[in-house]
Amino acid sequence: QVQLVESGGGLVQPGGSLRLSCASSERIFSIVSMHWYRQAPGKQRELVATITPGGSTTYADSVKGRFTISRENAKKTVYLQLDSLTFEDTAVYYCSGNGAWGQGTQVTVSS
Repeated sequence: QVQLVESGGGLVQPGGSLRLSCASSERIFSIVSMHWYRQAPGKQRELVATITPGGSTTYADSVKGRFTISRENAKKTVYLQLDSLTFEDTAVYYCSGNGAWGQGTQVTVSS
């Protein structure tokens, strides 16, 4: 069973930055598209960013230009760089790939 473990969440002020990491135990990680989702209180889970095996990326309009997804296949890890954070970015962030999900990491933007 594939395990995904997120880390890097925390409390940050508006305008600040965080870097989330997601370590995978997936044997075929290098050929799997990876995704970051988030779920804010009282809202549905939304897709934030995707990175394909070839490194192509897509983003939700709400984070475009502020968030950057990347991957390091040798470490079986996907990252999400969060910059220029706003209150609306407060959520639990989850990584997902090939049907597997992590446990989530909390990002709280507060002054």
